[in-house]
Amino acid sequence: MLMFFSVASIISILLALISFWLPSMAPDSEKLSPYECGFDPLGSARLPYSMRFFLVAILFLLFDLEIALLLPTPWSMQLTNPLLTIIWTSTIIILLTLGFIYEWIQGGLEWAE
Repeated sequence: MLMFFSVASIISILLALISFWLPSMAPDSEKLSPYECGFDPLGSARLPYSMRFFLVAILFLLFDLEIALLLPTPWSMQLTNPLLTIIWTSTIIILLTLGFIYEWIQGGLEWAE
């Protein structure tokens, strides 16, 4: 057991040290900015917000929620009635797939026109 913790600690320390030395340090104004949305933090707060960015962010959250809903599926297959689990899982996947196809057809995933 002591050997396991020693090897795990050594590997962790080595990976942490390598992660500090490996990346190239080339900071620029975007990397040093506290905001990640691409807006100038010192500029006007009344700039129009990109609706496409908002829609893609909502789609990302929706599919992220899908993963959270489907995560317990393997454990629920051990229940007494796994058919109900399969029906609900299939319903979620089908609804999200239909929504994704609708968004694709409507052009909601197009960044450039």
